[in-house]
Amino acid sequence: MAIRLIVGLGNPGPEYEQTRHNAGFWLIDNLANGIARCKLVREARFNAFAAKASINNQEIWLLEPQTFMNRSGQSVGALARFYKIAVDEVLVVHDELDLSPGIARLKKGGSSGGHNGLKDITAALGSQDYWRLRIGIGHPRTQGSQQPVADYVLHRPRKEEQPLLDEAIAKSLDVIPMLCDGKFEAATMLLHTAK
Repeated sequence: MAIRLIVGLGNPGPEYEQTRHNAGFWLIDNLANGIARCKLVREARFNAFAAKASINNQEIWLLEPQTFMNRSGQSVGALARFYKIAVDEVLVVHDELDLSPGIARLKKGGSSGGHNGLKDITAALGSQDYWRLRIGIGHPRTQGSQQPVADYVLHRPRKEEQPLLDEAIAKSLDVIPMLCDGKFEAATMLLHTAK
C-alpha cells in the first residue's frame, strides 16, 4: 500500500486564496511546482483542479476540489472511484486548529474533529481510514484571539504565523516521496521529529 491520491483542502476563489483554511491548497501548489513538476488543470468531471504526476516513479494524482470545503467529498469520491483508488491510498492535506502554526502531523483514520471537509470526504469514501496530513494553524483561543473559529479559519494568518506555516509545508513536502513509496512509519517519524 502506498499513496496514490493527494488531496489538498481549501475553498475556491481569490478571496479565500490566502486564508488559513486553504493550507491544503498551498501544499498541493508547492508540490505541483516542486517535486511533482506538473500543472493542475480544471477537470469538470471531478469539479476540481487535478494533475497526474510521477513521484519516485509512482503515478500519483494531485487534487484540489473546487466545491466549497464542506462538499470536498464530491471531488475526492468521484476521482477515487474513477481511478479505483482505495481508501488507504488517499492522503488528505488540511488545516488543523489543534496544532500550532509550524507543526505538521500525519495520521491514519480517526474522527473529523469537526472539520467539515473531512466529514464530507468520510461520507463520500464510506470510511475514515484515509491518511491525513494536518498543517497546524493554531486555535484562536491559543493564539490569544476572541475570534469565532469560523471567522478565524477564513482570515489570513498573521504576519508572524506565515513563515511558520511555510515551514510546516516545507517539512511536509520532504516526506511526500516516502508516502508515495508506502514508507508510512519512516515518514511519520521524520515529520514528527523534524526541527
